[in-house]
Amino acid sequence: MIMLILLGAAAGSLTPLQTSINSRLAVFTRSVFLSSFYSFLVGTLMLILFNLFANPEKLSPSYIASQDFSYIWFVGGLMGVIYLTGNVLLLPKIGAALTVIMTVAGQMVIGLLIDTFGWFDAEVQPINIFRILGIIIMIAGIIFMNYKKRSARQATESSNLWLALGLFTGAMPPIQTAVNSALRHEVDSFFFASLVSFIVGTAALLILSLIIARHIRFVTYDGTIGSIRPWHFTGGILGALYVTTNIILMPHLGATLTLMTVIFGQMLMGLLIDHFGLLGIHKNPIDARRVVGVIMIISGIVLLQIF
Repeated sequence: MIMLILLGAAAGSLTPLQTSINSRLAVFTRSVFLSSFYSFLVGTLMLILFNLFANPEKLSPSYIASQDFSYIWFVGGLMGVIYLTGNVLLLPKIGAALTVIMTVAGQMVIGLLIDTFGWFDAEVQPINIFRILGIIIMIAGIIFMNYKKRSARQATESSNLWLALGLFTGAMPPIQTAVNSALRHEVDSFFFASLVSFIVGTAALLILSLIIARHIRFVTYDGTIGSIRPWHFTGGILGALYVTTNIILMPHLGATLTLMTVIFGQMLMGLLIDHFGLLGIHKNPIDARRVVGVIMIISGIVLLQIF
């Protein structure tokens, strides 16, 4: 059990890294959608290789033709597109740590709704005073962490919109994980379910890139950060590992514990990226206010998960 929890935390830590890497790639593609497309494309190619070894029979035309293509084949990939692209948009606007915090809040809210109403065939967990208290503490922690930063600049409607986008973006992973878990049972394969999700996401991003960016090319040199490097494309690999790990963990840990361990990893890595200024992100050192805010948020999450 402990190893599975550590695996969940490690998977969660991949999300801020993926977002930071894709933000760097966006400098060369000149488009958030295009950088997300290349990220999904790399992840798709990696998952094809995995399936060639693990499930070669599932890649045959006859197997594909025999499937009933219900909505679960398509929703997971689209949720991944919204989450990945939203994170790339948010990162330069509100920083890595706050991006993680806002998306975590969105995850917890939608997770609470899924548990309360039993969406996606989840076990119903009626709402109670402790779960409400958990939401209040979590939101208070978010406000506390962001207060000093916002007081240093003029508050604008635009900044509030970015925070709202963070909440909306965070609502996607619980839905994606629930849908992909259902797809995993339908196709009887973790890796093939992840591949389907990535193929749908790649196709959607290709269409968006051709409509919005009107090209799929990228430059190989930028005067600000230099030449493009192979590591600029590794975000897709991290994304594939993240999605597949979530699908693997869900049957063993359950939805709530999987979500909690992944969130812990996201928060920890987001703070480290900000504190050390990793991957070209503006350095924002950890201070007492941020530590207290994180403790409040973790306390709220624990209340939500226990009760």
